[in-house]
Amino acid sequence: MYDPRDIIIRPIISEKSYDLIGQNRYTFEVAKSANKTQIAQAVADIFGVTVTGVNTMNVTGKPRRLRYAKGKTRDWKKAVVTLKSGDTIDIFPSV
Repeated sequence: MYDPRDIIIRPIISEKSYDLIGQNRYTFEVAKSANKTQIAQAVADIFGVTVTGVNTMNVTGKPRRLRYAKGKTRDWKKAVVTLKSGDTIDIFPSV
């Protein structure tokens, strides 16, 4: 069994994620190996809310270059979690 804090890495703070808060949807960076069921259970355990849906996407790293060395930023997984109406997460300011 996974620890919920190993699945949810951090909240995503961006303009688009702030706009989704008005629709009761919150965005998190999650572990790449986590599935939707594990993500929903982790959010419910950590924040004490009822999750109605989870959408996930794999974000590929962007190519970067430092002088002659080529590389890329890391790949990561993003989850958009929809909560039951009336539930909120206190980490984010009210919109």
